[in-house]
Amino acid sequence: MNEKSCDVLVIGGGPAGATAAYLLAKNGIKVTLLEKSRFPRFHIGESILPQAFPLIQEIGLERAFRKIPHVPKLGAEFGMGDDPKTTLFTFQSALILGSWTFNVERSVFDKMLLDEARNAGADVRENRTVKQINRLGDGDCALTLDGGTILTSRYVLDASGDGCVVGRHLGIRKPIRDRNLQKVAYFAHFENVQRLPGDQEGSPAIIISDEGWFWLIPINEKITSVGFVCHPDFHKSIRVAPHQLLNWAILRCPVVRQRMKNATGETDNKILADFSYTCKPYAGAGYFLLGDAGCFLDPIFSTGVTLAMKSAQCAATLMQKILAQNISPARARRQYIRFVEGSTSIFWHLIKNYYKHSFRELFLDGEGPLDVHGAVISILAGHVFPKTAWKLRWRLWLFNLCMWTNQVVPMVRRRKRFSLVEHGKIEESPLEAIAIEKAHG
Repeated sequence: MNEKSCDVLVIGGGPAGATAAYLLAKNGIKVTLLEKSRFPRFHIGESILPQAFPLIQEIGLERAFRKIPHVPKLGAEFGMGDDPKTTLFTFQSALILGSWTFNVERSVFDKMLLDEARNAGADVRENRTVKQINRLGDGDCALTLDGGTILTSRYVLDASGDGCVVGRHLGIRKPIRDRNLQKVAYFAHFENVQRLPGDQEGSPAIIISDEGWFWLIPINEKITSVGFVCHPDFHKSIRVAPHQLLNWAILRCPVVRQRMKNATGETDNKILADFSYTCKPYAGAGYFLLGDAGCFLDPIFSTGVTLAMKSAQCAATLMQKILAQNISPARARRQYIRFVEGSTSIFWHLIKNYYKHSFRELFLDGEGPLDVHGAVISILAGHVFPKTAWKLRWRLWLFNLCMWTNQVVPMVRRRKRFSLVEHGKIEESPLEAIAIEKAHG
């Protein structure tokens, strides 16, 4: 069955797709959004960069946002797995001061965005899966859905996340070859996890080991998201079942184990693989790739939702200009590709350096010459759109120079590496009892 569809088809109803559909519908564009799930649905990525909140205000979603549960986030905490003395970075110490931000349960946040897209006039269709892309071309696209329905549109915005519908169709989805960026995440939700006191209660904690790193993110009054990120082959080397690896890691990390000594929650962790990849070019004849459908970065610095919404805003703005014939499709594609590459490249750089011990020593020291730490914090807060300011870029180069120098001549106090396998010591805890019970059936 053929169906005359719309001006723009959006694949995926997460933050990227919902934001794009909302902005297009709000401006009178006929848009259909196809989402394979029924919202609300579970998703990780609960920690949001500060630059997301001004965007929420700018596009008129602040009132809807404030109605949903969220935890104010004023900074982030980083530390080694065996050292209770961690380093707290606040966004007020950034070189470029910005907005406060938040942690949020993604099922609630994403549903809010999708509902607002629907309220703005988008034709939102849940439980609909794209089975085939028939054709992609400027002004002429067609997709086949489950059930055989064929939808046509002038353009397609792919916001299908790691499904990468257009990227897989075109054969452009490529994994990152850097072994340090090949990751898998094991995660679950818990109650009664110890948090920082006072107004820093919402600060996520990143706890580091040689084998990987933990996140602890408060997402509402009771629940904390806890995860462990490591190389995909790690569970084979320790002979632990993937659904029990999070418990295994917690029990061997003194800092995380202490914070979870009274924790209650899921006994089996969930798993998310396929870190990290790109689908280049990020725009082509008839299509734009939004958020994770274009590239997925290691989640260490919580970039996902902000990059998704920012790319959606950029694509929606360019799409309006294309449809109004105020810009050629080719020029719009070039502008969009520059936007995505310019805003993600600096994050790729920081993520690669994060896995170097010298970077961690400098970063955890919390201070540096000429306010280099303030510049790094500004970048991690999301001050990269549409292009990273010069005063941040040159300080990042200085930080890199210090990082390389520190490998030879100590510039900060040396920190011992911590290994879960070599140094992790198991002590009594509720989680240990769970792990032992699961191991023995």
